Amino acid sequence: MIRINIIPKEEFHRVGQAQIDAYARLEVIANMCRLNTLSSVKLAGSGHLGSSFSSLDIVVMLYYSEMNTVRLGVKHPDRDIYFSSKGHDVPGLYSVFYSLNILPEDKFLKLRRLGGTFGHPDVVNPGIEANSGSLGQGISKAKGMSLAKSLGKREGRVFVMTGDGEFQEGQIWESLQTSAHQKITNITVIVDHNKIQSDKPVKDIIDLGDLENKLKVFGWHVERCDGHNFAELDRIFTKFRSIKDKPKALIADTIKGSGVSFMEGPRALIDGSGFYKWHSGAPDDESYERGFAELHSKVDAQLKRMGLKPLSMRLVEERESRKVKLKDTAEKVVEAYGQALVEIGEKRSDVVVLDADLSSDCGLRPFEFRFPERFIENGIAEQDMVSMAGGLALMGFLPIVNSFGAFLASRANEQIYTNCAEGTKIIYVSHYAGLIPAGPGKSHQNLRDISLVNSIPGFTVIEPCNALETKFALDWAVNTAPGNCLLRLAISPSPERIALPEDYEFSFGRGSVLRGGKDAVIFGYGPVMLHEALLANEILAAEGFSLKVVNIPWLNSVDQGWLEEAVGNCGSLFVLDNHFACGGLADFLLTRIASSERLRNRIFGKFALEEFPQCGTPSEVLRYHRLDGKSLAERILGNT
Repeated sequence: MIRINIIPKEEFHRVGQAQIDAYARLEVIANMCRLNTLSSVKLAGSGHLGSSFSSLDIVVMLYYSEMNTVRLGVKHPDRDIYFSSKGHDVPGLYSVFYSLNILPEDKFLKLRRLGGTFGHPDVVNPGIEANSGSLGQGISKAKGMSLAKSLGKREGRVFVMTGDGEFQEGQIWESLQTSAHQKITNITVIVDHNKIQSDKPVKDIIDLGDLENKLKVFGWHVERCDGHNFAELDRIFTKFRSIKDKPKALIADTIKGSGVSFMEGPRALIDGSGFYKWHSGAPDDESYERGFAELHSKVDAQLKRMGLKPLSMRLVEERESRKVKLKDTAEKVVEAYGQALVEIGEKRSDVVVLDADLSSDCGLRPFEFRFPERFIENGIAEQDMVSMAGGLALMGFLPIVNSFGAFLASRANEQIYTNCAEGTKIIYVSHYAGLIPAGPGKSHQNLRDISLVNSIPGFTVIEPCNALETKFALDWAVNTAPGNCLLRLAISPSPERIALPEDYEFSFGRGSVLRGGKDAVIFGYGPVMLHEALLANEILAAEGFSLKVVNIPWLNSVDQGWLEEAVGNCGSLFVLDNHFACGGLADFLLTRIASSERLRNRIFGKFALEEFPQCGTPSEVLRYHRLDGKSLAERILGNT
């Protein structure tokens, strides 16, 4: 049995009001927030502990001691403003908000749940000043806030936290070099310099070098200190208050995972492999209990030294201790993709794989280990990566470019356009395709990429539905496709493996019938949405309604004859998009249907995202947007 406890906000009030040393108070409150952060991520089943723990002492210092935000109120126009540009550390920020009664307990306990808090900062949540998650934008946004205070003759300072790996994004350097020139001085950048990115040391991805002098060259006043030492933080923030003629930067040397010994880098670079385990995800039961016990013991010891009573806890959930076991039929298409990359690398010496600090998430480790000389780690710098791929392609290589689609197709769209205009061939792999998983929030949900690349001539867009089709798709893109390709890959395990017909052939513009039917047909793609379409088929069958389910992996190409054959005599035709409603498969097929005398008079319906996506579990979010099997069945009956 696993018991998940939190420290109630009354305990924070007790410690906050006690007559004790100010720095000791901040230290114990920070560890109390760490404990609550650990429990909130465990409850959620995912989240970012490493960077939450590295930045927590700084955030506690700001909200409990340095800023006027709590005293004036979080909406007061003269308040000090703090927000995180990196965004991964938001579970720790939520724990500070909860401790100060900014965030109600019901929301705090629903991290990454519908109606709760987003997995990356989002202004719909109390206390959050700006959205983040897509890196590199924070300093620019802080400049705008600072300028707005000046124009509005308002008081209050602007603080923004960045990650050290985030300094690989080009926009960071654009904002740094313009701040002093634009005389924006009411801004403080805090670099959470924990020296570890998503799973590797920063120096192994892109070494920052002498960051202190780099910042000074751009006209910033720079200080550096131990980011876990409250006396040092206090000294520097006091000094910053007297500096009126320059923007200010604090390089805070921190420890990723600080506070829980086995999560602390660099000793937490596990198994001698050089990979950090605790950047994202929830701890297993044993790790949660170990971390909780360590923090609990530490806080109680601190309280005892201050002459205060031990902590009182509140039990919020009790569950059977278990290991998450996927269905035997579940699979991760990204694993099949990684294996297929190695097989292609064995046969094609011209293939070069590029990554943006997501090698593990994107299934690239096998290729990275097998062909290190043809694996290029560009760090968090999508535009640079895509243009580098363009140069490789001009010199006769075949680049395969990988990142989360929300960052790749959008942030580097201009670079993709330029590459295409040069007439070369590049394969772009848009990982984390579509709505699910929804826990990280809208910054990561990739719902625009089809429309973004469809506006560029010469692209073929494919989203495979299972491991086998993933291998077929990559092989076709590498060895058959005449031009640029975008492969969309789901990042989560599929609920169940999508079973293709035994005689299935991966043929350009053609898909496959997964379930027969005569009353209506629904076209879908990818493991997530096809699973829901198949559920709708089962629900409707019980109602005596026969729904044909068709898999079509080609999202902007179709064989007209096959399309007409697949629809057959069905009077209603629906398309289920894993994308925003504008520019997805449905819009493409509608033009083809309109040009077909045989199909143009059929009832047509589109199921897609009509609004910004919600945050929550897969079932919660699919149901909210009425894209789950039950809702689809209801909508189909209502439109036929």
